[in-house]
Amino acid sequence: MSLRLAASFRDPSGWLYRAGDGTLLRQVNQVYRADYDRLMSSGLYDRLVEQGLLIPHREVAAEPLDGERCYKVLQPELVPFISYPYEWCFSQLQDAALATLAIQKAAMARGMTLKDASAYNIQFVAGRPVLIDTLSFAAYTQGTPWVAYRQFCQHFLAPLALMARRDVRLGKLMSGCIDGIPLDLASRLLPGSTRLNFGLLSHIHLHAKAEARYSATAPGETAGEGRQAAPRMSQAGLLGLIDSLEGAVRSLRLPITGREWADYYTDTNYTPEALSAKRALVAERAARVAAGKRVLDLGANTGLFSRAAAEAGAALVLSTDIDPEAVEQNYRQLKAEPCAPVLPLVVDLTNPPPAIGWDNAERSSFYARAESELVLALALVHHLAIGNNVPLGDLGATLARLGRWVLLEFVPKTDSQVQRLLRSRDDIFPDYHLEGLVAALDPVLALEEQVPVPGSQRTLLLFRRR
Repeated sequence: MSLRLAASFRDPSGWLYRAGDGTLLRQVNQVYRADYDRLMSSGLYDRLVEQGLLIPHREVAAEPLDGERCYKVLQPELVPFISYPYEWCFSQLQDAALATLAIQKAAMARGMTLKDASAYNIQFVAGRPVLIDTLSFAAYTQGTPWVAYRQFCQHFLAPLALMARRDVRLGKLMSGCIDGIPLDLASRLLPGSTRLNFGLLSHIHLHAKAEARYSATAPGETAGEGRQAAPRMSQAGLLGLIDSLEGAVRSLRLPITGREWADYYTDTNYTPEALSAKRALVAERAARVAAGKRVLDLGANTGLFSRAAAEAGAALVLSTDIDPEAVEQNYRQLKAEPCAPVLPLVVDLTNPPPAIGWDNAERSSFYARAESELVLALALVHHLAIGNNVPLGDLGATLARLGRWVLLEFVPKTDSQVQRLLRSRDDIFPDYHLEGLVAALDPVLALEEQVPVPGSQRTLLLFRRR
């Protein structure tokens, strides 16, 4: 029995669904027939796929989700992992915004336009942003404005401006604003100095005022009465708008302050030799149990060991950390190096991204998406157990749910990083020792291997889910 994806219901042009055998398919409805044919015949589809900006698909003779409405059935290339904008670092969101504008320019050159500019339509594949919604295009009509302008500003420009000009942590507002950050809210939160930036003044502050001016309907009026008609915009003017948005996006820079753990590897008791030995130990075990499979690196910081797992043959490494600046550095390094199958994400393990949206199913929780063959929990347990009072047994249950194998690093109380945590609180953790950890995890995780990290007081423990 075919089943429509919970996130695919808003667009009457078509839907994503799972066939009875689990194959992911996309139904193109008759209402979208002309636009789909134009997309395929104009060369736009081929051009965007060639540039790596659009997910490829093939037309298949499969059972549709709704035969009466169906025009075509497509089988899109699978995306290795679906992530959401509130899990991205600043540069990921910025690159996704620039990709969206590049797609809009390419579409206009072939007589089409993006009717959607949702950040959720962009995913990261092989480290690059790519559009996954084939049905986002419509024929361009001369003189019409960009229908997705407001959505672009709310999904991309507003959160980017807040992250760069106020606080990087404001990117998390996206999880509470599934349709993008309202422009009036962004305008109020941004510092006054942003009004001196022409792009932010035009596309956020004045845009917010225009929305407020034209959204109200006077008493006794029907919707639309007393409002100005949608302004006409020439093609040259629309291209100028896209260029202006691109300039505004590119002008934003995220300063790295070193908040939290972004400088962890330069502020630890590891010697270079011990760090190198640990990296080799991690890579060896990742190659043994997760070659060709997905790895979830929890508390990855700037991704040193995520790269080790990727180099050891992992198909994809989800490299997560609570610190957006550490994730930012991770992503910047990956862009500067030869492509590794690593996806950096901002995830707080004490409050992971939940299921949100319509019926709490439109965007699934991080844990529902993240189950992997191997979970790396390196130098993490002490942060959760001592820093956040998470019982060791509860931690074990979560790790077992997330991975078939768990590679965990135990950091004893004598280690300087644990002492750093205990400096500001009482030691109320009598069971926090190696034997106590193994015993607490034993109901759900069986210990397979225990290896000391040379040159340190730390121990690597490899567990298998029972």
